[in-house]
Parts: sequence; structure tokens; C-alpha cells
Amino acid sequence: MNKKVFHTLEYDKIIQKLIKHAASPLGKQYCRDLTPYTDEEMILHEQRETSDALTHILTQGAVSFQGVREIRESLKRLEIGSILSTTELLNISNLLNAAGSVKAYFRKSVNETDETGDSLNDYYQKIEPLFPLMNEIRRCILAEDEIADDASAGLSKIRHSLKRTGDKIHEQLNAILNSSARSMLQDSLITMRNGRYCLPVKAEYRSSFPGMLHDQSATGSTLFMEPTSVVKLNNEIRELELKEQEEIEKILADLSNQAAEQTFFIEQNFQVLSKLDFIFAKASLSREMKATEPKFPKEGYIELKKGRHPLIPYKQVVPIDLHLGKDFSLLVVTGPNTGGKTVSLKTVGLLTLMGQSGLHIPAFDGSSLRIFKEVYADIGDEQSIEQNLSTFSSHMVNTVSILKHANQDSLVLFDELGAGTDPVEGAALATSILSDLHSRGSIVMATTHYSELKLYALQTPDVENACCEFDVTTLRPTYRLLIGVPGKSNAFAISSKLGLSDTIIQDAKARITSDAQAFEDVISDLEKTRVELEKEHQSVSQNRKEISELKKQLRQKTEKIDSSKEKILANANEEAARILADAKEYADSTIRKYTKWAKSDKHIREMEAERAKLREEINKKDANKKIAAPKRNTKKVKASQLMIGSDVRILSLNSVGTVSTLPNEKGDLFVQAGLLRTKVNLNDIELIKQAPVKPEPKKKSGGGHIRMDKAASIHQEINLIGMTVDEAMPVLGKYLDDAYLAHMSQVTVIHGRGTGALRKAVHNHLKRTKYIKSFRLGEFGEGDMGVTIVEFK
Repeated sequence: MNKKVFHTLEYDKIIQKLIKHAASPLGKQYCRDLTPYTDEEMILHEQRETSDALTHILTQGAVSFQGVREIRESLKRLEIGSILSTTELLNISNLLNAAGSVKAYFRKSVNETDETGDSLNDYYQKIEPLFPLMNEIRRCILAEDEIADDASAGLSKIRHSLKRTGDKIHEQLNAILNSSARSMLQDSLITMRNGRYCLPVKAEYRSSFPGMLHDQSATGSTLFMEPTSVVKLNNEIRELELKEQEEIEKILADLSNQAAEQTFFIEQNFQVLSKLDFIFAKASLSREMKATEPKFPKEGYIELKKGRHPLIPYKQVVPIDLHLGKDFSLLVVTGPNTGGKTVSLKTVGLLTLMGQSGLHIPAFDGSSLRIFKEVYADIGDEQSIEQNLSTFSSHMVNTVSILKHANQDSLVLFDELGAGTDPVEGAALATSILSDLHSRGSIVMATTHYSELKLYALQTPDVENACCEFDVTTLRPTYRLLIGVPGKSNAFAISSKLGLSDTIIQDAKARITSDAQAFEDVISDLEKTRVELEKEHQSVSQNRKEISELKKQLRQKTEKIDSSKEKILANANEEAARILADAKEYADSTIRKYTKWAKSDKHIREMEAERAKLREEINKKDANKKIAAPKRNTKKVKASQLMIGSDVRILSLNSVGTVSTLPNEKGDLFVQAGLLRTKVNLNDIELIKQAPVKPEPKKKSGGGHIRMDKAASIHQEINLIGMTVDEAMPVLGKYLDDAYLAHMSQVTVIHGRGTGALRKAVHNHLKRTKYIKSFRLGEFGEGDMGVTIVEFK
């Protein structure tokens, strides 16, 4: 890819930002050398590495590569048998320490996620910290200029001797400082000259002070002399220092030999850590820019969702939505100066280069890019209105170069195409250039002021207009890119707002051809319509948001009610269980007492007292009931009024049932209430509906009459208990047909529990019946699994 476009689109500035996130020398070099790839597999691989590194940063925090120093020259020296310096060995130690930290960082990630790793796993597996070598170097070398005393036994012995000899010298010199020779000295201090201990002697006592002269002050008034009494000891110090240096050389040679045995792993660690430093630098840049991984669809198109120019501060940049290469391959962007056209152009080009370099792009998740072999850009940095031939010529040189190489795998960006010359010729030339590139299949985005190009975009298939929105009221651009609408220059509106007289503006409008004026009016109408539609869209979006919030609140309220219902039912069941237990205990106690009293006539009074007490307790409980007791039958039912199948209400049970038998001489009869067949008295029932009397046959009968008859005769439930499957199915089928024709919404089929065969047959029949909307087993109080509740469509 041509290098010129990197500077034009400011890709080099992105690289400089990337370099700041790398810590190692080679990692920085990787950043410096990063250029866009053109191979899809390589691009996707690089993007995946960046995404995985970002995931590690977001979940575990950043990882440090500060200890990775340049060691390749040191490794070459080891290969030829050279001895490394303390600095070089410490660099290797720091590298191994960084390797251990990075290894632990990745090992923690794998353990926490319980996975085998991601795209960075191969790098992690190659890291070898070599802790024994690192620890040995750190044990022996404390700093670049300091070797530990216990680095070797010989060094420890030599330094012990040095300390002992030094102490003797200080004793000798302190004795001189405290003797009569003190008057010959300039100061009472011990100093070093040329590695030997000396005393500052006054110049006039040179011949009187026994010793060797090593140095003198700048004025010559002070002589630094080594007393004769410590010459031998100083010689010993010197000899010991030479032995110390020899021992240090041995130590460094031993450490270098140990390092030489591990050069392969040290080199591998250096390369792997540098590469990881580079990858994590890309991830850190992505985090800084709030960027996301772009997609590269097979269809090959660009779709930016809230794309931002990465070099404009986050709080200042206005995101753009743009698609190119899907519905159209050439986009003509128009609008006033300083409206954001050039920024939009650069954003598309720069994000394309970044994406193909394995960098995330500052756009919403789901943004897509196309892979190009080449990206060409002719973008002028100067925005001056004074353009001359040289400016036009320089742009044309770039354009000619682009036209020589552009093809279907090229992205071409033009800023103010055809500007800098006669408007008529410039517009014609720009149209021809765009038409030529369009015929080649290149993806093109161009900014312009020419109305001819707006018209070209409107008339040419696969070409689209766009504009950068401008607020005429405030005379400020909004920097929003609007695709599908050509831009208006707004020259007259801006001039009027700035104070230009209406006379001049009207005269200028008169000089514009009617076609051009009509075209600008159409653009104005389109812009007005777009603004209105956008406001409506915002209103609809707000309404949708409010509806969604109301639905959420309703769902929460429903869940709360359901929860309360379950809690109330649970409490009620607990209370019922407690009441039943109390009743059972009381009944058992009462039975025992009555059994006892029944055996003797002496306890009649006690029996009557207990019965009165029981009645009083029942009355007390009734008085505390919150729900009123069912009303007694105020209108007595006569036996003659009842028929088999009559619907009645059992007052004591407050339930509805169907008469199964006619009353006997005592007024007792059996009523079928769901699964319960109970014996009641005429005084405890209330007639709801009489059993239907079979109507006389009529010659003419309409559909409406049939439905009325069905509604009058059909029951809310059907009892199939006691029937076989073969007997029950025809009965059930006819009953369901009648209930459906009667417009009943819901009925109950009583099939009992039993073996479940009848229930299964009923359910199979219901599944095959087309007018059945749904069915379910009964709940507590409805008959449980002994009944099925059926709902019609």
C-alpha cells in the first residue's frame, strides 16, 4: 500500500499514539513498523489478538512489560563465549522476571475461565521464566555496580580481609590524628587519593612529615600524603582489590556460562514478550479510544455506526453513520465549508487503514469495513478560498496518479474534486473522473460544491448523494453526515444572516438560471421533509421507549401480584391445615368424652354443658368471620319444582351442582357438584335453572333458533365418570359441538382420576378438535386432576 496516504489520512499519528502504549524496545519497533494488511486471514487474526488482549485487560487489568530490555547484542556475545557485564546480566534477569509475571497473568486467566486459552495461548505456552537462572543472577548481583558479598566463598573471604585491613589503616591514621603530629595537618580527616589512604598535610611540613606525596590542593597549601606507617597496609588493600576484581570476573563468567546454556529460551522469551507487548499496546489504544472490533463481511461493504475520528477529542467529535459499497459504490458529499465534509472523508479512510492493521476502530459494535488492496486520497489541508493554478495542478497530479492504478480493490477519497479552476470546466472534469472510477468498480467518496455533481449522483445508478447538515438559524454546522440528501450551499441564507442587503441577494438569485434555482428549491424541500421525518422518528422512538417502560412496570406489578397471591395461598393453606388439626383434636377429645358419658347416666349434665360450650365456641368463630355466611333459602324450593338435571345452589357449601335424584319423603336428594356427589335437603338448596323441557318439533327452524335452544339446554359441565373410553368419546363429541354452537366460552369435562386412560382419551380428542382454543387440568378447588377445563376459540 502506498505510503503517501498514511500521512494524508494521519495514520502516522495513530502509530505515534500506539507507540506510547508499548514498553519494550522491540514492541515499540513492531508498532512503528505496523502497516495495513491486505490478506483477509491475517487481518482477522490480528483483530482477534487485539480483542483477546482487550478482554484480558478489562477482566484482569493491565500487564506490565517494563522489564523487557534490548538483549539481542548480549545474546550474540554469549554465543561467542564472551563474559557479560553486570548490566547485561541484570537485563536478562529483568526479562526473566517479566516472563514469570506474564506467565502468571495468563495462567490466572486460564484457571479462572476454565478454558484452554484464546488466540494468545500459543504465546503464553512458549514463555519459559527460567527462575533458577533469574534467582542466581539476582543473588549475586545487587545492582549494576554492586556484587553481593556471598556471591562466592572466595569473594566473601577477600572482602572480609579488605574490611579487616581497612580497619587497621584507620586505627593507624587515627593514632596520628591524635598525636603531636596533629599540628602538621590541615584538617582532622582521612581521605583517599589514587586508591590509597592519605592525610591532608600543610605544605610547610612536607619535609617533616614522614610519608609519600600523592596529590596537592589547587592552591598548593595542602599536600595529601600517605604516612609511612600505612604504606604496607595500603599495598595489601591494593592487592586484595585486585583479587576481588578477579573473583568478580569469575562470578560474572559463571553467570554468563549459565545464561549461555539457556540462550534459546531467553531469545524466545524476548521475542514472545515483545510481541505480546505490541498486541497489548493495540488493546490499550482500543480501550483509550473506546473502540470496537470491526467486521469484514464477505459482501465487501463499509458500514460505520457512530464512527468517530480518533484524533478529535471524544467529547468534541460528532459521530457519523455511513454505509458505502452495499447499495451504492460512489458517494458524493456536498455542503458548506467547515461543515465536516473533510473530517467525514478522513474518518472513512483512517478507520479503513486502522481496521486492516489489526487495530480496533472508534465506532459502535457491529460496524463493518471492506478490505482494500490500495487506499488513495487527495485531500488538501488548506481551506483557503484563494486557490490558484498551482493548487489545481498539485491536485491534478495526485488525481492522475490515482487514475493510473485504481481498480475494483481500491478505496478512493477526493476532497473538493475539480476545485481551483473554472467552475464549469471543473464540474465537467470532476464528473468525468468519478464516472471513470465508477466504471472500474472502485469504491469512491468525494466532497464537492458543484451542483452538477449532485445532479450526477441523482441520475446515475449505484451513486448516492450525502450532505453535512448545517443549521441556517445559528449559522453553525452540526457535523452530522446525512446520506440520501444532497447538500445546499446556503450562501444566500448565510449572507442574509450576516447582514447583506436583500436587494443584493434578490439580484443574485435573479442571475441564477431557473433550472439551478429549481434544483436548489427541491433540495430545500427535501431537507425540510427530512427534518420533519426525523422529528417524527424521534417522537416514535420516545413513545416506544415509554411503552417499553410501561410494559416493564406492568410485568413487575404482575409478578408482584403473583408473588403476593402465592404467599396468600400458602398462608391460607397453612391456616386451613392448622384449623383442620385443631378441629380433629377437638373432635377426638369430644368423641372420647361422649363415649365415656354414654356408658353411664350420671354425666348427662356434663354432656349438656360440653354441648353448650361447643355451640358457644362455634358461634364465636362465626362472629369473627370476615366473609358473610351464605344466605339461607328465603324462598323454599318445592319437590315438584325439581327435575333430574336442574341446576341448584347448595347454600351450606356455597357451590353449584346438578340434581341427580328426586327428593324423598323427607326432602333429601343427591346433588352432583363437580366430582362431589352429596346428599342435601330441600331447605339447603336454591333453584338456579330448571332442567330444559324437550321442545315440540317445528317445521321451520333457523340457525339462530338452534343456538338459543342449545344455550338454554347445555350445561357448564359434562360427567363422563363410569363410562368406558368407547362410550365416552361420542358423548363428549356431541357435548362439545352443542357447547360451541351455544357460544359458551368455557366448559368442564369430569373424567375422574382412575387409571388415567379416560383422561388421556379426552385430551387426545380435544387436541384433534379444531374449535378448541386450549385445555388444562383443574386447579385446587376446581377438581384437580379429575377434571379438564376446556376453552373454545
